[in-house]
Amino acid sequence: MNPSTEQRIRTVELADTEQTDAAVERAAAAGPGWRAMAPADRARLLRAFADQVDAHRDELARLEVHNAGHTIGNALWEVGNVVDVLEYFAAAPERLCGKQIPVAGGIDITFHEPLGVVGIIVPWNFPMPIAGWGMAPALAAGNTVVLKPAELTPLTALRLGELALEAGFPEGVLTVLPGAGTVVGRRLVTHPLVRKVCFTGSSRVGTEIMAAAAADLTRVTLELGGKSANIVFADADVERAAAAAPGAVFDNAGQDCCARSRILVQRNVFDRFMELLEPAVKAFRVGQPTNTESQMGPLISAAQLDRVRGFVDAADVELAFRGTAPDGPGFWYPPTVVQPTSTTDPVWHEEVFGPVVAVLPFDDEADAIAMANDTAYGLSGSIWTENIGRALRVTRAVEAGNLAVNSNSSVRHSTPFGGFKGSGIGRELGPDALDAFTEVKNVFIATDH
Repeated sequence: MNPSTEQRIRTVELADTEQTDAAVERAAAAGPGWRAMAPADRARLLRAFADQVDAHRDELARLEVHNAGHTIGNALWEVGNVVDVLEYFAAAPERLCGKQIPVAGGIDITFHEPLGVVGIIVPWNFPMPIAGWGMAPALAAGNTVVLKPAELTPLTALRLGELALEAGFPEGVLTVLPGAGTVVGRRLVTHPLVRKVCFTGSSRVGTEIMAAAAADLTRVTLELGGKSANIVFADADVERAAAAAPGAVFDNAGQDCCARSRILVQRNVFDRFMELLEPAVKAFRVGQPTNTESQMGPLISAAQLDRVRGFVDAADVELAFRGTAPDGPGFWYPPTVVQPTSTTDPVWHEEVFGPVVAVLPFDDEADAIAMANDTAYGLSGSIWTENIGRALRVTRAVEAGNLAVNSNSSVRHSTPFGGFKGSGIGRELGPDALDAFTEVKNVFIATDH
């Protein structure tokens, strides 16, 4: 369903348990050939896949606009991110080096061996990029992949699967299998031939996946929720911080686990910050995703819209100000700023996953750190200050995996991404990602005889 019009786009048949088993078995059968392929040849296929995605950039972006309600500008960036990730990890097969470790009586060497079949469970908020984040390093390391897109947004993943075949991928190396999480997702987690599961989604489901995977000691990478803090100190460029804040939380209609959905402002500049934030929020352009001037589209579904409304309509939430959103069909909600009565309010400590940001003052550095860390999550965040010493102290003290100073940008394809605490386990992207898709094998060769 197109979330900006509530019109049906396409009907997709969901796979059942038997079809999931068959897909996993095909992936397992394709594994030896993919693993044995010369590293340079595997790298060439990954580059060919990237070229196919790049050649279909406009098609994929338009599809995502209708599939997920993303603005056309965001969707074009997301296709580009898939290309960048595939190209980045295309360099990995020829650089997946082990070590030679000095030992007595011989030579000791290590190898990075692929795990086997990898199951990737993709969320609906960023269907293309997160598919790429999982499949590119997994394939580069010599694994085969069965990828389950979210039920709400399967279309771009299905097209990526077709483009992989067009690029020359052998059958069974990458399979895109739409299905329900309770059916296909659950079977990927419990199938004995699946040796690794990557899941992006809620902390509740992530906990269930980890528990189910434990039965077979299946490895997991979990990228879960977030309640990231945007900390603005009095010595910061307050004008710049206020101007950047709306994009940090309202991008993708706030449906982003990295959204800076809590803003902490030092008390002596709090009023000034709010004066600057209000016009920036009201100027944030919410409109049809096909319009190149739109900065934000709709929420993904009626259920998500109801969830977001529930947080703001709570009796203990004070509405500070809000922007505007279209009327009529579609799951629209305006950019909204609230001031909780305390840090125990749900809108302050629970993940809203919508275009709502809560703002509170803090007194000093220690107060800011304590407030930022007072959450079950630890994924991302920003620190705004002109004092480099403070920037380093606070970034080391805040319990989060991805932080930015004087910026809200902390996700790049060439650097590791992942969270602390309830935000997940493991790292995606960058040079660290390959560790999650390989086993280290140690080999000793005696030379003293």
